[in-house]
Amino acid sequence: MERTELLKVLETAAAERGCTVADLAFDEDDNVIDVTISKEEGAVNLGDCEYVHRAVLAAFDRDVEDYALTVGSAGISGAEADALLKEMEDKD
Repeated sequence: MERTELLKVLETAAAERGCTVADLAFDEDDNVIDVTISKEEGAVNLGDCEYVHRAVLAAFDRDVEDYALTVGSAGISGAEADALLKEMEDKD
């Protein structure tokens, strides 16, 4: 996955929710991606994280690119965000 393309998708999706990309980290193999978003006015909510996450999923095929993605905010860890998303999906 091209990092500049990923950053463009992240920044566009975050901006659509009134957020910015505060941090972008990769593991040593570049296939585990941890994104932190922030919001100048108000708090980042789960919907913001989910929106950015889904934008990346729509832009990059996980089967082709082989990556794991976590989107969170400074106020919530990636693991907490993943657990909340799973809980929401299980309710659907």
